[in-house]
Amino acid sequence: MQWEVVIGLENHVQLTTNSKIFSGSSIRFGAEPNTQASPVDLALPGVLPVMNRGAVERAIRFGLAVGAKIAPRSVFARKNYFYPDLPKGYQISQFEDPVVQGGCLTFAYEKDGKLETKTVNLTRAHLEEDAGKSLHEDYHGMSGIDLNRAGTPLLEIVSEPEIRSAAEAVAYAKALHGLVMWLGVCDGNMQEGSFRCDVNVSVRPVGQKEF
Repeated sequence: MQWEVVIGLENHVQLTTNSKIFSGSSIRFGAEPNTQASPVDLALPGVLPVMNRGAVERAIRFGLAVGAKIAPRSVFARKNYFYPDLPKGYQISQFEDPVVQGGCLTFAYEKDGKLETKTVNLTRAHLEEDAGKSLHEDYHGMSGIDLNRAGTPLLEIVSEPEIRSAAEAVAYAKALHGLVMWLGVCDGNMQEGSFRCDVNVSVRPVGQKEF
């Protein structure tokens, strides 16, 4: 029996705003721990989030570039999970009615010594806030928490599971990386975590349509 790989990518793109998605705190990289965390980021009682218009505008700019549908009404939801660097106990994200729906990305890659072109459809791209960081290196037997990153605006770009090789996955990621930088929605600094990728991989018999 012959098998084929089935790959879908989820890219977390940090948006080039000056402040966080729901607060006015700076998102400058490299600041001293917990110096860029407001009462909203710390989830103190009584504070309310205020949407960063620039984050929405950048999400729409990306959506238009990939030929997606832009939702006239977009909904945020609470993604509940417990983690030390998530003070609220939930992440504000989008599930139903994401701001960007559909779209596609066309890219070139090398296959058997020849240049091929492939188009991968996008499921969605939705806005969400980033979590903080757990720090381990400077602590013995303990972990520190840095909430400077908590609330940083992200656009999570989800592809359909249409990628069939590692070469295609790399080419897709490079094309997406170049696009978001060209659009000015992300600075692309992977060493600072501005462009991250979750890779979902499964296998199935060749010719089988079900996953």
